[in-house]
Amino acid sequence: MRINAGRSEPLPWLKDLDRAAFGADLDALMDVYEKAMGVAAVQLPGRRSIMEAHAANPGFRAIAVTAPPGTAPPGTAPPGTRPPGTGHDTGPGSGDAAIIAFAYGFHGDSGQWWHDLVRAALMIQSGSAAVTRWLDDSFEVAELHVHPGYQRRGIGRRLLFRLTGDRTERTALLSTMDTNSPARRLYRSAGFTDLLTDYRFAGAPVPYAVMGAALPLLRARS
Repeated sequence: MRINAGRSEPLPWLKDLDRAAFGADLDALMDVYEKAMGVAAVQLPGRRSIMEAHAANPGFRAIAVTAPPGTAPPGTAPPGTRPPGTGHDTGPGSGDAAIIAFAYGFHGDSGQWWHDLVRAALMIQSGSAAVTRWLDDSFEVAELHVHPGYQRRGIGRRLLFRLTGDRTERTALLSTMDTNSPARRLYRSAGFTDLLTDYRFAGAPVPYAVMGAALPLLRARS
């Protein structure tokens, strides 16, 4: 996967993570999450617990993008070069390659926090037909993040299509900040449409948009 045509750069690689590998790489995934989202360190333990719990959901699938061995995102030390006690490597398990992006999701179902909140809100706004269409057989794209040093190179798009490409669910759903961000534009270009806007998840400081798309996504149908 060439990350920027016309430039001579190492090629990052997509790899599937089963539940065990996802858990083993969680430190590296959280490092990408922290840098991509710009969140305070105090928020990370709670998010880590949520991600650990998500791995037990039905139909869980996770994908990581790794840079070639010996390389690392701009502004970080190459894997395996940090002095003891100064942080964790961003490499997968053995530290032989830096994880620079990841995405994961799972089959949406009753009893899941996000699924139940969205179901209730969509029922109020659009009625039972919309709930049936979008949520009764859905895949939730729970997280998709790219290290800032590797953004705007098509990695997020590759992750999105790889994550959803062979799913058997009828729809894919996700939430993203309710702004005209690069992520929002990516999702729209792949066929996602707004189901809810200006939605406030408990504890979230900004409004979110909930978006849905029929599967397969637009590019996969062409």
